[in-house]
Amino acid sequence: MASSPFTVSQERKIVTELPGPKSKEMHARRLKTVSRGAGTLADIYMDHGSGAILVDVDGNQIIDLGCGIGVTTIGHAHPAIAAAASAQANKLTHTLFTVTPYENYLLVAEKLAEITPGDFEKHSILVNSGAEAVENAVKIARKYTGRRAIAALDHAFHGRTNLTMAMTYRPWPERAGMGPFPGEIYSVPTSYPFRDPEGMTGVEAAERTIDYITTHIGATELAALFVEPIQGDGGIVIPAEGFFETLSAFCTENGIVFVSDEIQAGIARSGAWYAIEHHNVVPDLVTSAKGIAGGFPLAAVTGRAEIMDAVQPGGIGGTFGGNPVSTAAALAVFDLIESENLIEEAKRVERAFFARIGDWAERFSVVGEVRGKGAMFGVELVHPGTTKPNPEALSAVIAHATSNGVIVLDAGSWDSVLRFLPSVVISEELIDDAATVIEQALQALEP
Repeated sequence: MASSPFTVSQERKIVTELPGPKSKEMHARRLKTVSRGAGTLADIYMDHGSGAILVDVDGNQIIDLGCGIGVTTIGHAHPAIAAAASAQANKLTHTLFTVTPYENYLLVAEKLAEITPGDFEKHSILVNSGAEAVENAVKIARKYTGRRAIAALDHAFHGRTNLTMAMTYRPWPERAGMGPFPGEIYSVPTSYPFRDPEGMTGVEAAERTIDYITTHIGATELAALFVEPIQGDGGIVIPAEGFFETLSAFCTENGIVFVSDEIQAGIARSGAWYAIEHHNVVPDLVTSAKGIAGGFPLAAVTGRAEIMDAVQPGGIGGTFGGNPVSTAAALAVFDLIESENLIEEAKRVERAFFARIGDWAERFSVVGEVRGKGAMFGVELVHPGTTKPNPEALSAVIAHATSNGVIVLDAGSWDSVLRFLPSVVISEELIDDAATVIEQALQALEP
């Protein structure tokens, strides 16, 4: 594994109960001032971190298998990111690119044109968040095609703004009581190998999707099809081979913009710059966020120049999009991914996880399937002997893990998938230690 300058020993150390006394005190303060809508998975308050370890305010060292939901792909508090951001902050913090531009924005756009799939001229817009990137991709696709309908796959998660909530599959907790939502948004069938009919191929699943689009929407009415090559919040769902290739061909034939939402799976996490590369598909538009700037807020829409340029000047933009400090951090992230060979590190993490937990479905009756790509893994929990989702088991596993110093994530349309999004610099020793903790919870659930 490539070396990284860790400032915290890469090991789990528990010195108080979790949450500890200082975390409990902070949580009491939180309840008096913070909206309960900003719910928290673990009421453990962090002070600092390095690599794959977080250190809470009580001094506990915790294995982080969440990365702030896939953000700190290169590890926590990497000195190169801190140095790049600090240098830029001392030089220029803001002017707004659409008023008085600066080079960092150009450099990020140039790099995105280089690393996104496709050998053609590409243009980008930089924004603040993944949801904002998706919203802009919708606007761009509608403007380019002159059509209004937008389709997203079942089990999708595209954000928490009003428009992106309409594109998000499950109602709870994201959408409950939040409507009305924008119209002309459709959810269409996806390929979910664990839950599809036995033997269904990716091509057959795509034909099912195409039939739904044709009969429920109309191909000539559809502006764009949004897909996540690996559905993160949906439960680390990886469609079967041939699914995206067939859908992409259908979109090309019918003038539909094919959008790859890479907010969670992109920027080296899957073992490629972008996860759609694993499916031999070149999308028309790509959205990037989360891991792009090492923890600083930044997102992007990148795609075919003729599509991106369909919008009139002033039709897209935002005050903080492509902020100088965030773009400086992104440039440092790009450099680290290449100089430290972090795409290969993601592949190493994949091998290590499969070697350590790949047999869980055989060992534990509550585990229906273990699946993953790169540093993205899902463990689907079921009622023993069935494929029925088991959210109670997930709650028990998460509670045990967090109280023993391992941060994990929930996922899945039924809240029944244990999700791992570790840094690609995580060691095999930390993977083994975290897996041992989780196995204790799985064993306790055995009938």
